[in-house]
Amino acid sequence: MKICIVSDSHDRAPMLAAAVAAAKDAGAEAVVHCGDLIGAMTLRPLIQIGLPVHVVHGNNLGDPVALWNLCGASNGLIRYHGADIDLTLDGRRLFATHYPHYGRGLACTGDYDIVCCGHSHSASVVEQPTITGGMTWLVNPGSVGGLGAPATWLLADLISFGFEIRRLD
Repeated sequence: MKICIVSDSHDRAPMLAAAVAAAKDAGAEAVVHCGDLIGAMTLRPLIQIGLPVHVVHGNNLGDPVALWNLCGASNGLIRYHGADIDLTLDGRRLFATHYPHYGRGLACTGDYDIVCCGHSHSASVVEQPTITGGMTWLVNPGSVGGLGAPATWLLADLISFGFEIRRLD
């Protein structure tokens, strides 16, 4: 299973939609948004793309009531998880948060296969050693909104643990 991982869209709906559409074309079956969405309407174009979307809020929450209303109007396609996401996709344990320091701490536990974060606007893929002697993938897709750096998103293959940082044109 492939997924699209995005973060820090900061109200740039066309850029977010372009990344998710490109991910769908590349075989992605779900989206994880690591926060700083800001306006709920930024997600509205994703409903027509049709992939399930999992969202955390980040440090720029925006209007939580509007976000809940949009989730309801999406018939379950968009799910707002609050401050973090703990879910299993295709047998892989994923955790998502907005903050890199929080993400790194959770990656170190060894409880997850992949930990996703955002906030820094800098894309990275790191094999994080764990306290159990293993490793967890710690990934940050950068800013799909292109703030302070080129607009980037991440395509992740949950079977092979392949990660591609992609630039948005």
